[in-house]
Formats: sequence, structure tokens, C-alpha cells
Amino acid sequence: MIIKKYIPLIFLVFITVTNYCSAYEAIVHKHNESSYNHAWCSMHKGIEEFQNNDFTRVDCLTDCNAVEFDFAPKWAEAIGQALHYQRMTGKRGKVVLILENPQKEMVYYYRVLELAKIYDFDVEYVTSKILDLDNLGRCPYLDCKCNKVK
Repeated sequence: MIIKKYIPLIFLVFITVTNYCSAYEAIVHKHNESSYNHAWCSMHKGIEEFQNNDFTRVDCLTDCNAVEFDFAPKWAEAIGQALHYQRMTGKRGKVVLILENPQKEMVYYYRVLELAKIYDFDVEYVTSKILDLDNLGRCPYLDCKCNKVK
């Protein structure tokens, strides 16, 4: 009897989690995170994919910062990684948020900015302008999905 009572609740939780995961997986980015990282890291003369002693990888290690790149909706995850890289490298952590739709996604940047003041790390954002797109909207990085033949 008890099991029958909770089956609808379990089913509801399953449906909610399934729909959430499916919606999350449905997010499609025109350009790879690595393309944004490459463009920014090159401009700042950093080391891409720097490996820490614990085998985690800093997206870009510069003279001053251990930088984590992520798309705006993953802002909270980016903070955790940047703070970990700060601890591992001894360099100031930095979150660089990728804003594909700045008008809608600036809210994520402001969240990170407020937490950066409290937890003492740096933050900035980039848009597709950093990728130097051609007239067809493709970036110069051949491994980017914008250059894949469909």
C-alpha cells in the first residue's frame, strides 16, 4: 500500500528530471567553447589547457590569472572551477562568460560579478565578436562546429 502511494510522486520526479535533462542537452551553441578560449587566450598570451597537479585543466593560464570559460547558463559551475584553479595555481581565478545573446544573458554576468566581489576573483565576458567571424558567420578555428560540413 505504501509503495502505491508514492509511485505517482516518483513518476513525477522522474518526468521532471528527464525533461530538465533533455532541455539542457537541447542547448545548441554555434561555436565551441574552445574557440572562444583560443581567441581570448591568444590575445592574453596565455597557456591553453594547463594541467594542474590534480589533473584538472585550466582553460587558460596567464601571468596573472587561472581562467575558466563557460557559456552563460553554466555560470555557477564556472565559479567553482575558477576558485579551484586559483587554489591549485596560486594565480587569481577568473571567470570568462560566453554570452551568445548578451541582452538576455547579462543577468548571469551580473550574478558572477556580485560573487566575484565577495569571493575575490575576476570576471569578464566575451561575445562572438572575439571570434573574428567571416561574412558567413564562421570563425577561423577549423575545429569549431561552425566549420563542420552538415
